[in-house]
Amino acid sequence: MSTVEPAFTLEEAHDLQASLAEPVRPGLSEAELDDVEARFGFRFAADHRTFLSAGVPIGDRWPDWRCGNPEQLRKRLDWPVDGVLYDIEHNGCWLPDWGMRPLDLADALARAREHLARVPQLVPVCGHRYLPGIAGSSGYPVLSVYQTDIVYYGYDLRGYLRHDFGGEPLGPPPPGGPRQVEFWSRFVE
Repeated sequence: MSTVEPAFTLEEAHDLQASLAEPVRPGLSEAELDDVEARFGFRFAADHRTFLSAGVPIGDRWPDWRCGNPEQLRKRLDWPVDGVLYDIEHNGCWLPDWGMRPLDLADALARAREHLARVPQLVPVCGHRYLPGIAGSSGYPVLSVYQTDIVYYGYDLRGYLRHDFGGEPLGPPPPGGPRQVEFWSRFVE
């Protein structure tokens, strides 16, 4: 018996969006999704694309990929990396696999930026909840990101929406644990 949930469908996304108790605009077309990815230089995960194809929730916490201020959207995309850099600058954060931390703060930040440029882009879902932007992927956890304080808010997008908006408990992790997000999952451990 398989424990893998079926693909996230448009119908399910519509149903889950009804539980948001917030306005939802018509969904983004494939061309609009492709345009957002091209303008901002990232890729939506497959389940995130399905969610946004079903409808675009509106409100202060939701990124408005159709009509939003590009500068504000860019800040939201930069938030996770900016948070890591903040913790490097102010809280002594440094990862051992980056080698010895340079003594000069500017050099340490420059080296960290080089490493962070190679990690998966986190894409905002709602507030400071993020999904990794890995093209064609689905089933990655939704991460609540505040600097290097990172926790699971759903073991996948479906679970996140049910938990945060449907009142369902987060529940136990899936067998074998949540899917790992390169670099970012290390802060959850």
